[in-house]
Amino acid sequence: MVGHLPRVLILITVMMIALTLSGCGDDRPEQIAKYQQLTQQRLELLSTSLNDNQLRNANLLKQYTSILAKSQPDLRPLLDELAKDAGTEGPMFQSLTRRYKDLSNSANFVDLDQQLAEAQNIYQAADTSLYNDMLSDPVNVVADMSKGQLARVNAISRETEALANGTDGTEPGSQLVGNPAYGSWQTGSNGMSFWAWYGMYAMFSNFTRPIYYDNWSSRRGYSYYNDVGRYRYTSPKQATSQAKTFEQTKKRFDSQGKRFDSPYAKTRTGSTTLSRQSTSAPKPSSTTRTASSSSKFRSNYSKDSSFRNSSSRTSRGVSRGK
Repeated sequence: MVGHLPRVLILITVMMIALTLSGCGDDRPEQIAKYQQLTQQRLELLSTSLNDNQLRNANLLKQYTSILAKSQPDLRPLLDELAKDAGTEGPMFQSLTRRYKDLSNSANFVDLDQQLAEAQNIYQAADTSLYNDMLSDPVNVVADMSKGQLARVNAISRETEALANGTDGTEPGSQLVGNPAYGSWQTGSNGMSFWAWYGMYAMFSNFTRPIYYDNWSSRRGYSYYNDVGRYRYTSPKQATSQAKTFEQTKKRFDSQGKRFDSPYAKTRTGSTTLSRQSTSAPKPSSTTRTASSSSKFRSNYSKDSSFRNSSSRTSRGVSRGK
């Protein structure tokens, strides 16, 4: 009996170590699953809020596009397209739903860290207050197209913004440039990157000169997407594409002995009266990370202490919305 004691003790020790290690397992898959569940609830609430006309900026977007279409009927096709963002058929909402669907496939991400970061970002982006702020961009596009007839929202005037940022003034559609829901940066045969609008948004090209990335980077005006919400409303693949455009341009400038700074190196002046959720967001410049082996596109909410409280509030909000 005594001879068997050391063996028994060894077995007990091994079992205790195994139990300890199992208790310290990787909880990232569980966190991702939890965020998926909560994001589905938030998307349902957001969809209901849009369909029931509960978002102020969505309502303004409908009103603004309708008013401008009457005075400038030749712009109706473009205005009708912009108005889609006031509902669930617009590119912003559709982008969130695609990202939510892609989240369930781990093959879309370089690792669990990136997948969890994306889960957290989509969860935040689907918040109704943040989404309402995001809609200030298309609202202000229409306001600027009205040449002062319609007022901007959540932003200073066009003239004040141009003066504050040292720009030439905002061109029609400028708030949407850089936002992958409306277009993308393409590289021409000359090696220069330019903004290519999607679909009907190409009508903006009728009012502006070609938008080249190097000029836009130093002269761009304020927009909610570029200066506040970019990391939330950008997928890892889109972030990688943005970083690639920057790296290609910087390399071209370096070869000429010139300096080139990221378009997000400096936050532009222009926002007013944003929601508490937006004003408490980290600066976009701290989230310009790409999905590569050396750096990953991570969320600023990877250690969000308010996650549990936000989760319970979302669940209660969805119940009321239904």
